[in-house]
Amino acid sequence: MATAAPPPPVSPRHVQALRGFNRFYTRRIGVLEPYLGGDLSLTEVRVLYELAHRDQPTAAEVGRDLGFDAGYLSRILRRFEERGWLQRVPSPADARQSLLRLTESGHAAFAPLQQRSRDEAAALLDPLPPSRREQLVAALETVQRLLDDQPVTTPRTVVLREPRPGDMGWVVEQHGALYAREYGYTTEFEALVADVAAGLIRSFDPAWEKGWIAEIDGERVGSVFVVRKSATVAQLRLLILTPAARGLGLGGRLVDTCIAFARDKGYRKLVLWTNGQLEAARAIYTARGFRLAHSEPLAAYGQQLVGETWELPLR
Repeated sequence: MATAAPPPPVSPRHVQALRGFNRFYTRRIGVLEPYLGGDLSLTEVRVLYELAHRDQPTAAEVGRDLGFDAGYLSRILRRFEERGWLQRVPSPADARQSLLRLTESGHAAFAPLQQRSRDEAAALLDPLPPSRREQLVAALETVQRLLDDQPVTTPRTVVLREPRPGDMGWVVEQHGALYAREYGYTTEFEALVADVAAGLIRSFDPAWEKGWIAEIDGERVGSVFVVRKSATVAQLRLLILTPAARGLGLGGRLVDTCIAFARDKGYRKLVLWTNGQLEAARAIYTARGFRLAHSEPLAAYGQQLVGETWELPLR
């Protein structure tokens, strides 16, 4: 069997072109300046990103995936601990290892850096017309595919976290925009969601209630809340998924999380209100044992609907 010929030596012209692009791009994205205008290095921000978007990784996992020397990574993690950004918790699977978890202070420190990075990327793309943006993204994917040993795959790091300041505004916005676009709802519906969200903020009882924001690769894509309706009944509210998050089983995971929380708190029943249009949501509820308890015609949000109350016994 003939063996493949080795590739020819790399041309100096190709080396020069690649180095020239590196100089251009690092200057264009500001890597040579204080990174994102803060006091952290690019490397430290990269580690902070991994911690914010993983579900309690070990230091070994982070170091392996980033290609960092263990001692170098350890020094970065120690600085994060000194700032109160990082907690280490014992691994239930291996007592010799610790799981890494960002504290609320750590998330608060990372959030503006992430937003600044998004804003700078958007500013870089903004002058380009849509067709050239698509051309640029395709070129970037080609570069990654050619330089990577593995095919280009979009990372899908899914995290369910507690709501933080600003999240409820996002929940209201997503409900208003999505239901207007997909179902033709008027702003009356967005006003209703805003009232519900404001009520949750004002009367939230952490002993009996909880909310989750779903993220994929650091981007908010969904929400759900469990609220106390009575001493024995909990209510599921404000379940939503953006189109980009559909088809991943995340809606079911959010509902399962609510059921587990309500059951753990000793509620006897979990209820929710929806309408007959929302077939995907109704399928999730049916698959988990919810049963339709009541329905009635409803004229609201510029639509003729059928309002539905669903119930799930927890005991």
